[in-house]
Amino acid sequence: MKQLKSRSQDLRSLFENSITIEYVAEPLKAVTADADVTEVLDCMQLQDFDVVGVKTGDTISGYVELTTLLKSQSGKCSDYQRVFHPQELVAISTPLMKLFPILKQTPRLFVLDCNKVSGIITCGDLQKAPVRMLLFGLVTLLEMNLLRLVRLYYPQDSWQKVLKPDRLEAAQKLWRESQERNEATDLLDYLQFCDKRELVLNQPELFQQLELKSKRFGERFLKSAEHLRNRLAHAQSLVSGSSWKDLISLAEDMERLLVRCEEIE
Repeated sequence: MKQLKSRSQDLRSLFENSITIEYVAEPLKAVTADADVTEVLDCMQLQDFDVVGVKTGDTISGYVELTTLLKSQSGKCSDYQRVFHPQELVAISTPLMKLFPILKQTPRLFVLDCNKVSGIITCGDLQKAPVRMLLFGLVTLLEMNLLRLVRLYYPQDSWQKVLKPDRLEAAQKLWRESQERNEATDLLDYLQFCDKRELVLNQPELFQQLELKSKRFGERFLKSAEHLRNRLAHAQSLVSGSSWKDLISLAEDMERLLVRCEEIE
């Protein structure tokens, strides 16, 4: 049976052509330059804002930070205004795929729309549906490619001799249940992520081609990907027991691994 091969490039193309950071950005709340710091502080604390924009006329020309205002608690916002640094700015048309490495370097980004700042993005916005769709797509493609490599490296069901008996029995149980519903395909299709991981890592040549350094390293990395998949599937926090930096690094590493998987024929 010919295996259809989904490519990470296809996923990247989908998100680059269709989904931009516009779908995860939040409007930037702004106050006038002569606004009283005490009033602005009350508003920021009430709405849990770390920053607000500062308007000059109709244009947001800079911003003030909560931590700065807490130290002063007097005067006008213009006294504490910070100008936008080029590294803090990102165009609204920027593909969602390119957001990860940028947010890895800075806690927030201000969104430019027609050369005017209109929005803000923080790591917290990575919890939103478009980002979850992207991450789920990456981890799903990764699992599909692990299965493809198992088919490639274990001809004639030789994988059954490698898989632990209880894991083989679990797959066979699911397969039999599908047979009863007239839905069964191939027994391999009923392996779980952990099974595919174990089979791939049982082939030294394979995990070397994937540049996983060692079996232990590969197991740790693929377990992290599986845990992310589970959090996504159950709509849980993406950084439970982790950090945003770790999540972004994992997403980047999964994409690189996908490319290496696809190079193996």
